[in-house]
Amino acid sequence: MRIRIIDAFTDRPFAGNPAAVCLLDTDGWPDEAWMRRVAIEMNLSETAFAHPLPAGAEADWALRWLTPTVETKLCGHATLATTHALLSDGRLDGAVRYSTLSGVLIATPRDDGTITLDFPTAPLTEAAVPDGLAEALGAKPEAAFSTGALGDLLAVLPDEAAVRGLAPDFSAVAAVNRREGIRGVIVTAPADDGAGYDFASRFFTPNEGIPEDPVTGSLNASTAQWLLDTGRAEAPYTASQGSCIGRTGRIHISRDSQGVVWVGGKTTTLFSGTCAL
Repeated sequence: MRIRIIDAFTDRPFAGNPAAVCLLDTDGWPDEAWMRRVAIEMNLSETAFAHPLPAGAEADWALRWLTPTVETKLCGHATLATTHALLSDGRLDGAVRYSTLSGVLIATPRDDGTITLDFPTAPLTEAAVPDGLAEALGAKPEAAFSTGALGDLLAVLPDEAAVRGLAPDFSAVAAVNRREGIRGVIVTAPADDGAGYDFASRFFTPNEGIPEDPVTGSLNASTAQWLLDTGRAEAPYTASQGSCIGRTGRIHISRDSQGVVWVGGKTTTLFSGTCAL
């Protein structure tokens, strides 16, 4: 079986967010324990597994995402990477529909080399800043919002420098996440003037085996809603996400008349190999 490592939300290698992709020529899923061992071996934030669905199904491919410790319900960068793999193999002609734990997601290759993903509208609810979060992050959020079904907490910091300068205590962040029953903490702020993008963000999910995810497609459904609701940006716009390990990526966001958020970026293959087992 072929396994690829594909960098998503970047047009060059060793940037963006890497995902492993396994395209399966089967009618169903292989043994789950084997899939989990592959994800552990790849040791990336997500390993994507996909197999084709029969004609007449609600989608074209079934898609699952596994971290080294858990299966996650939504992963944008690994979906971009999967679409890139299908394109590279000549198995796509236009948009592709994926059946996932979050419903049917649509990925659309564009003429400029980007791939866009549709995300459902993610309404935000203002929430109290959880006890201990400021201490865990090393910065005091100005506001916090629940992302509802996405399961994250969005924390707004005063400026981009505060976002970039965070050096969180990941054990303390994990404790807050467990207590609050959330997947992860998004931190965001409007970009500095002249930055060339509209907002900056970071994402912490230590409970899922990913202390910090370098570039995350799914969080932009939430940050997009915050920016658009508050009038801080008009679609389309560009986001920058960074991390403590120095990887960064650019995400392009737009929204259609029905409120669907489209998150897009470029992708590049870094490694391609074969699983011996």
